[in-house]
This record gives sequence, structure tokens and C-alpha cells, in this order.
Amino acid sequence: GWSRMSDADDQAARDAAIEQWKIKKLIKNLDAARGNGTSMISLIVPPKDQIARVSKMLGDEYGTASNIKSRVNRLSVLSAITSTQQRLKLYNRVPNNGLVLYCGTVLTEDGKEKQVTIDFEPFKPINTSLYLCDNKFHVEALQELLECDDKFGFIVMDGNGTLFGTLSGNTREVLHKMSVELPKKHGRGGQSALRFARLRLEKRHNYVTKVAEMATQLFITNDKCNVSGLVVAGSAEFKTVLVEAERFDQRLAAKVLMVVDVSYGGENGFNQAIELSAEVLSNVKFLQEKKVIKKYFDEIAQDTGKICFGVDDTLKCLEAGAIETLIVWESLEHIRFVLRSPVSGEEETLVLTPIKAKDHKYFKDEANSCDKEILDKTEVIWRSIEGGWIRGSRVMREKREGAIGGLPV
Repeated sequence: GWSRMSDADDQAARDAAIEQWKIKKLIKNLDAARGNGTSMISLIVPPKDQIARVSKMLGDEYGTASNIKSRVNRLSVLSAITSTQQRLKLYNRVPNNGLVLYCGTVLTEDGKEKQVTIDFEPFKPINTSLYLCDNKFHVEALQELLECDDKFGFIVMDGNGTLFGTLSGNTREVLHKMSVELPKKHGRGGQSALRFARLRLEKRHNYVTKVAEMATQLFITNDKCNVSGLVVAGSAEFKTVLVEAERFDQRLAAKVLMVVDVSYGGENGFNQAIELSAEVLSNVKFLQEKKVIKKYFDEIAQDTGKICFGVDDTLKCLEAGAIETLIVWESLEHIRFVLRSPVSGEEETLVLTPIKAKDHKYFKDEANSCDKEILDKTEVIWRSIEGGWIRGSRVMREKREGAIGGLPV
């Protein structure tokens, strides 16, 4: 298989990776949160649902919660429902991808209570409707969003017709079917044989052109390919002719991951193509990441001096605006502190692991026998992504302890 990605596609892939990383981080934090009683609300509204319906449902829930016997629990549940209603008022309609809202009182590490309200539109449509009041937040629907994030297009073509379909996770969908009647080869000799051969070629050419045009119609949205990759399948030579055809959109040609031989057309051919391409499709993300890592190791091999690694050096280059591509492992949990001495006013920046961040010695001003003030506290990975100093951030899935690297411009 082969794959060529344009800059726009590459940027879109990077943005998607960052959105997914943010959701993963959020899931981790929400999943760990616990509260007293049942005052933690999880609300998910699918696209095309109505805000008015959700508001009415919350009003009904408020009425039901007023009957909770325990006074403390009753008040905290009513308070959570009120906060949810207030936050919902900020939306005059459900966003295109749906709405996710978490609200309630959670217990912090030191046993204190803290009010939490989080609302956002997910990075892709969330087809779940949920309202739960519990002692924890329910994040299962968000986890499902991450599980099947790639959608692949399939074109299954033979001498009887073509099927266009998509596969996302385990969900396959037939988008369109077209049938064709091509003239069979004739045994006649002389002039008529030439005429029939010409007719056959013309009909085949028209068929390939029609398939190419339909592919553009189905797989290009807003001037961009709407699938992560394409698999072209078929019997005989049609599939190869299509990929090499002049009318086959170049934006789609760049997305062809594989051309496979199948024994059938239609739905049976679609199922066979899915089986034959399974391994390649599961490796698409891995291959994209491998490409980025290869560039990094090429720079090391050529000793260009254009790479840096390790948290401290990479952050210095980031601050200087000298990084073109940043590679971050998603398990990186280092925290960046900006500290100031209340006596001398001197400021310093420290990057610590979560374990070191709990050690008081890093926050002591020994010279003046006092504690330093914390002016800023941010996760390194979050700062790297949100900072906007760089053209490309890559969040990688492999876990390497404390790994962060950059390719300076």
C-alpha cells in the first residue's frame, strides 16, 4: 500500500490527535473523581436533540430530587441540577456534534469539596443520550468516541457494477451501488470485430469515468477527503484502471492505502475487502507516527544539530519559538511551576514529575527561610500544545517515561 498526505491533511490529523488527547486526559480526571452522596450529574445530548426537551427533563428531575430524604444529599443534588440548568442556558441549540456536560461536587485529595462544571462539544458526533445522577461521573460514551475514530472508504468494482462504502470501527455502511451492462466479447471477425472492440472500450471508459466522478461526490466534502484512507477492490483489472484513470480525483488518489483482489462484487466483495485490508487499516495510525519518528531519527543520524530531547532542553527551545515539530508521548505527566520568593521577588521555573511535585523541598526558599509563592502551575504537555509556538504538535501513543522531543526550525 502507499499513502501521500498533503499539508492540510497532515494538519487535520495533528489537530484530531490533539483533540483525542484532550478527551483522554479529561476522561482520566473525570473517571477518578468521586463525591459524597449522588450529586454528580452526567448529561449527554446527541446532535439534533432539542435543548427545550433537556430543560424540561431537568425540571422534572428537580421535582423528583426534592423528595430525597437525606437533607445533605437532597441539597447537593438540587444544587447540581440548578448548576446544570444554568449552564444549559448558554446554549440556544444543541451543537452539531452534540453536547457533553458534567456537573457536581467532588472530593479533592485533601478531603475538601469542590464544585466542578464541564461542558463541551465533542470532536465528532456522539450518538448517545444520557442523564445520570450518581457518586461518580459516567465517561463510557466518551471512551467509545475514541475507540473507532478512523473512517475508511471502500470502492468495490467489477464488470457488473460498483459499491461504495465506509468502515468505522466495526460499523460498515453502504453509501451507494451502481450497476453497469458492458458488452461481452464477440467472436465475429472482420470489420464488425473492430467496431465491437471500439464500442467495448468506449463503454468501459465511460463506466470508469462514472465511478471516478461518484467517488469524488461521496468521499470529498468541502474540498477535503472525508475518510482517513481508501481501499480500492475488485476482480479483473478494473480496480487498477480506476486508480490510474485521469478522472480519478488526485485528492482521493493520495488517500489510496491499498488495491486488493476480491473474487466477488457487491456486498460480498465489500466484506472480503474489509478482511483483506484489516491489517493495513489497523496500522494507519502507527504508520503516521512512524513517519514522524523516522524524521527525528534521520536528523540524529545526519548529525544536523536540529533536534533536542528531554523536558528541560525542549521547553527552552519552545520558549524561544525555535521548534517546528513537537513530539510528545501522551503518558507524559510533568508539571511546570513558576515560583517566586516573597522576600527577594526572584522568579524561577521548575519542571517536576508528579511525585517530585508533592515534595515540599522544591518549594522552599532556603536562603530566606520561607515558602516560595506558586505563580503558575501547568502540565508540560498541555502548555506545549496550547502554547501556539509551533506549527505541528504530535501526541504519540507509545509510553516512554518522561519522553518529549522537538525538531527545531
